Amino acid sequence: MTEKDRGVAPEQLDDGLLLKELEAIHRTRHETLLFGSDDALRTHTARMEALEGEYLRRHPQRAQSSGRTRAGARARTAEECEE
Repeated sequence: MTEKDRGVAPEQLDDGLLLKELEAIHRTRHETLLFGSDDALRTHTARMEALEGEYLRRHPQRAQSSGRTRAGARARTAEECEE
């Protein structure tokens, strides 16, 4: 597989382009999962993992929303039950 097929190595992307690539790959994930060939899905998964891994490497202390944690999800569920 050539670089053109894989895209630019994530570590070579500046932060803005890395985020743009992540947004694009997340946008196309569902369609690739449902309708892509096995090879397309493997390639998509490998690229997504590489991009996400690079993002996490650069931002190990990224902002986290309390609503996206187990405790936050449980609190939401408890609030919904009380309504």
